[in-house]
Amino acid sequence: MAKENEFVTHLVELLEPLGPVQAKAMFGGFGIYLKGLMFGLVADDTFYLKVDEKNRPDYEEKGLGPFTYQRGGKKFAMSYYRAPGEAIDDAHDLCAWAKKAYDAAIRVAGHKKRKKPGKKSSR
Repeated sequence: MAKENEFVTHLVELLEPLGPVQAKAMFGGFGIYLKGLMFGLVADDTFYLKVDEKNRPDYEEKGLGPFTYQRGGKKFAMSYYRAPGEAIDDAHDLCAWAKKAYDAAIRVAGHKKRKKPGKKSSR
């Protein structure tokens, strides 16, 4: 049975105007997906959205930081930044932020596909 979380259910409801948004449990949190592409994550009831070079300044201007975790005594930051608190209860505002995050996820996915090196012969 899928893990349930009221905060995640609330987010998915607010994000309905974007399309078929889904939440999938992962690593003690949730990935937030649209059309099979992860554009957000929830950890400790905090919503983070995908960033790249194009939309990161929007978060930095508001003083919003990245999702971080520790492994092996080292701190790592991911390319997901905290969603603005005021957007969490406003579907229109949240969808605007989420749409930009989804666009960033598309750009990043496209960039990764282009960067994959072809197999080289060992001869």
